[in-house]
Amino acid sequence: MKHIYQNLKLTKLYIFFLFLALLNIFFSTGICHAKTFTINDIELSTPFKINFNKNKIIDEGFIQAFDHLLLSIVQSKDHQKLKQINLSQIKSMIDTFSIKEEKFVDEIYYIKLNVSFDKKIILDLLEKKNIFPSLPEKKDIIFMPIIVNQKENQIKMFSDNIIYNLWSSNIKQYDLLNYILPMEDLEDLNLVKKNIKNLENFEFSEIVKKYNIENYIISIFFIDYDQTRLLNIISFDNKKNIKNSLIKNIDFNNDPKINKLIETLKITFEDYWKSQNEINTSVKLPLTISVENSNNIKIYQLEKKLSNLDLIYNFYIYKFDNKNNIYKIIFNGTPDKFIKVMKNNNYEFETVNKIWVMK
Repeated sequence: MKHIYQNLKLTKLYIFFLFLALLNIFFSTGICHAKTFTINDIELSTPFKINFNKNKIIDEGFIQAFDHLLLSIVQSKDHQKLKQINLSQIKSMIDTFSIKEEKFVDEIYYIKLNVSFDKKIILDLLEKKNIFPSLPEKKDIIFMPIIVNQKENQIKMFSDNIIYNLWSSNIKQYDLLNYILPMEDLEDLNLVKKNIKNLENFEFSEIVKKYNIENYIISIFFIDYDQTRLLNIISFDNKKNIKNSLIKNIDFNNDPKINKLIETLKITFEDYWKSQNEINTSVKLPLTISVENSNNIKIYQLEKKLSNLDLIYNFYIYKFDNKNNIYKIIFNGTPDKFIKVMKNNNYEFETVNKIWVMK
């Protein structure tokens, strides 16, 4: 009888662990690479003719989506290294795609695609080409262009400023920086005029703070007789960077030339922002973390978050028991960076015997 009772207890224990395992399989990713890079709303159109080929249009959409991805995560200096990627290689990096919308209007075929690329394959490709990609993180910033005519001791900041008027005319889907131009404010204008002789040292944050956005770029164009000096004051995440450059033969009454200048400036600013968010794919830090598995919803939420963090190269469940799930994580960064990233997402850890235990 005692033997039967012991067998019954073992059977119940076995069933418990089996149930626990099934729960973990159901709620968990057995192995999971971090999220895909997704490019949405790629729009294409073509005349509907006898030789119409829908697959050819979709292939063109794949190429455009890949170009948009590179433009959002790779600095301009590295674009040339990726010019030789062909369609078949692009297709091999696609995880999923969907047709968001398609229609025929006046014998024109319109299609809108969403394309997701396998993040791990993309990062491996860039690493082989010695390219450090960046986090495709959007950023709202205040942009304030100021034209200082040193010959006439005159300042233009708002609607009388051609840079101000044309800046928002050519917004690209893959741009990471969302520029917010300041509203016309006579008080701000007078304050800048008052400090015209000392703008390089003027604290523009006093003007910017009224917009409740801490990040800003101030571009000051000092027009002289034969050249223009450009001073860019860039402040991202409370880190200030000041750069001077010279612009020759620029006509501030010529819209096409100013548009070209604006395009160049936007590339410069995008590159700077990307440089602040580089993913060092050569660093693959292995981490072991332990999470209590009593709450499967909490487990699911953690795994979803890990899947959506760009610095997580991949992760998987290494082992589990009746109390904890043990994960292996490959992280593109330092331990301090991991702590910061997870803390920003409301997760905190403490280390116990080289295992990071989630609090």
